[in-house]
Amino acid sequence: MDTLTAGRRWAALLALSLGGFGLGLTEFAAMGLLPQIAQDLLPAEYARSAPDAVATAGWMITIYALGVVVGAPTIAALTARAPRRGLVVGLLGLFVIGTAASALAPTFELVLAGRFVAALAHGAYFGAAGILAANILGPGNHGRGVAIVIGGLTAANLLGVPLITALGQAHGWRLAYLAVALAFALTLLAVLATVPPVAAAPGGSPRAELRAFRSPHVWLVALVVAVGTSGFFTVNSYVAPVTTEVTGLPATAVPWVMAVMGLGMTAGIAVGGIAADRDLRRSVLFGFAGLLGSAGFFAVTAANPAGLFLGAFLVGAASLFIVPALQAQLIAAAPGAQLMGAAVNQSALNIANGVGAALGGAAIAAGWGYLSSAWIGVGLTVVGLVLALLSLRFSARSEAPVPHREAVPV
Repeated sequence: MDTLTAGRRWAALLALSLGGFGLGLTEFAAMGLLPQIAQDLLPAEYARSAPDAVATAGWMITIYALGVVVGAPTIAALTARAPRRGLVVGLLGLFVIGTAASALAPTFELVLAGRFVAALAHGAYFGAAGILAANILGPGNHGRGVAIVIGGLTAANLLGVPLITALGQAHGWRLAYLAVALAFALTLLAVLATVPPVAAAPGGSPRAELRAFRSPHVWLVALVVAVGTSGFFTVNSYVAPVTTEVTGLPATAVPWVMAVMGLGMTAGIAVGGIAADRDLRRSVLFGFAGLLGSAGFFAVTAANPAGLFLGAFLVGAASLFIVPALQAQLIAAAPGAQLMGAAVNQSALNIANGVGAALGGAAIAAGWGYLSSAWIGVGLTVVGLVLALLSLRFSARSEAPVPHREAVPV
């Protein structure tokens, strides 16, 4: 990588970060457009009961999460020997195909199929792009490289998702998703133009990556992530109907609520990384306490505009604050298989996404009201905290205690 000019180096890093930006758009845009998606794809059900139709449309979120769960470890194992730039280009191509298919599919079932195809590449992209960025920056800069890729996702939540939400509200959700597909296509071209070839890690193999699943600690920490962070998604998935139906604000306010939540997420991951470096266990406990308190605050105050915006910020901040510490725990539990550890982390986060959206939707469909999803989130966070305490106790008793957060692919 020494032959790269400074301009080429930063252009390559920006291209990889744009992929993270696209991932943020495709994963979170549906949350702000569920009412529009339900009205377009489920018109009869929407005419009978808008809450029921919105809850059904929540499968757009759940099926994407399931695709990540399936795709992340599978692709990590099958591509252990693949050159990293070629892998990233292939994954971006899958994003283009799946996202465009979602936007153009005529039925709800086919839209879900397109979402599933696009989601298969999600977790593997973060791992492979993180490795590429680290190689571009050179030895000792792995953390910076990974942070640049993650920065694209946080930027999407802060700026891109509100803009895509506004576009979808004004011109239809299909145009919004075509715009996301275009973003992936442009990213693919940028990667081809700027990112140099990088070989796979020496000694990598599917068998080596799959060894991670032999560790009981890997399964326990993955369960912590899957259950503990699902409380965030019960809130995030139904921000749009809470804003319009509970708080009583116009639909044009939804992008602003999403932007405030994205601002909280950006602040949370920045502070959470520092906190995890200083004291991993304390940041896990503090993070769960913050997520528990913020979800409860949102449930109690979201009927008021000030409470809605402040609650959205706090939930976003708490949810991302905890991610670096949980990720570090999971990677440490899978020594010698960092790519698989990163994939399992993505799978667990998206199980949380699917569980949160599904349980929140079930509560709404049962007639408990839109804010019932936030109370479901409170309960899930309590369970996650209990599991986190068990995991930390396991780490303390093991021969190799959980270290501070390492620079590893996400």
